[in-house]
Amino acid sequence: MRVYIPATLAMLRQLVAEGELFPVGGTAFAVTPRLRESYAEGDDDELAEVAITEAALASMRLLAGDEDPADGLPLRRAVIVADVEPVKPRPDLDDAVVKVGAAVTTPDIVAVYVDNASAESAVKAAVAVIDDADLGDEDAELTVGDAQDHDLAWYASQELPFLLELL
Repeated sequence: MRVYIPATLAMLRQLVAEGELFPVGGTAFAVTPRLRESYAEGDDDELAEVAITEAALASMRLLAGDEDPADGLPLRRAVIVADVEPVKPRPDLDDAVVKVGAAVTTPDIVAVYVDNASAESAVKAAVAVIDDADLGDEDAELTVGDAQDHDLAWYASQELPFLLELL
């Protein structure tokens, strides 16, 4: 199944170095039957965009929970696109949430989405208030929305080592 795994640049670095990565909590996002049911219209590409957006938001939560951001990497959202099995839908968490049962390896990776440098200040601001946004603070929700307005750049899996080297 095609899954969208929330990540950080540090996690991408680990993936390149070790050749595998287990998603935090095994959590990923996908075009699940429940997600399809929740939209009256939309083809697979449009529904994949919904899953990618959810994964990018989860990436911001990972950045907010990073206790050692001094790794020299900029604050950017990242989403790993991979084809993996086994995957278990988790509709109790959200329509697009799935649990991945094994580590994702380099050959499983299809592509990676990463923020451009122009998104860094918006992501930094959003990371600082994402918990408040989750609790319904309207100003915080707008700040998170500003970060989400930035499109993620697409990179082929073989470009990942070069992307990380250029950061």
